[in-house]
Amino acid sequence: MGTTLEPIELPDWAWERAEVRRALRKRDIGAVFRYVQQYAGASQARIATAAGMTQARVNEIINGRREVSKLDVYERVADGLHMPDDARHLLGLAAGREQRSGGAAFDLATFPEVVRVYATQNSAAQEIQQQAREAEELDVLAVRGLGLIGLNDSLLRACLPREQDGKALRVRVALLDPDSPALTRRAAEIGESAESLAGGVRLAEARLRELADTCDIAVWRYRMLPTWRIIRTDSTLFVGAFDAGWEGHASATYKVMETPHGPLFRGFRRMFEAVIDSAQRTF
Repeated sequence: MGTTLEPIELPDWAWERAEVRRALRKRDIGAVFRYVQQYAGASQARIATAAGMTQARVNEIINGRREVSKLDVYERVADGLHMPDDARHLLGLAAGREQRSGGAAFDLATFPEVVRVYATQNSAAQEIQQQAREAEELDVLAVRGLGLIGLNDSLLRACLPREQDGKALRVRVALLDPDSPALTRRAAEIGESAESLAGGVRLAEARLRELADTCDIAVWRYRMLPTWRIIRTDSTLFVGAFDAGWEGHASATYKVMETPHGPLFRGFRRMFEAVIDSAQRTF
């Protein structure tokens, strides 16, 4: 539990959980305090010391007898709980003091939606799978998608055949059109024959069709040269890039989470919608 003067430090994954982010968006400090108790093991006394309140006030907030509505109190809570900048933005606050004064974490100050950067997709695999298992919606933008979703041992396949609260998981997958000039160019970029790459796309489509009885699944073929590799699980994106001689799974992978005013999540989601709007649906 720690002494009342011991700083409260939640693990990064706790701030990234969907229920914590919902509480921050709603400015529900009572729920935030309850999650701090749950994930950091902090007592009401420790929370009170961190937030500059009395324990009685914290107890009232936790039990719904008092609400927080003043900006200076939100600031004290955020500072006292050492909220990362992404969490502060969800609460409607500016970056932390060390970020505003030109601290080292420039990328978080500039793009608070980017909460983690992985060297490759494989480094992010466990996190992606955890997010996919809890999601209600899953979007995938890929080239052939076999390593992501098409094969039995692919990254996402085991996460798909299920229902969430009685509702089938909604899955949308956009793959590169096997008959497009863009596929021929992409095959040349990675040193593979167009016939082989096209066959991989068609195999992925056939395997995804097998999931139609257990998921609300739809698949499209797009015809533009692939640039971004995207996995979206509800309000979280995992983004990598395609380049000449460089396949998507080898790219650095950015974890991007939705914030009220951030452009990256909205921009990538809008791009995905534009891709499927101009693509041919296969099923």
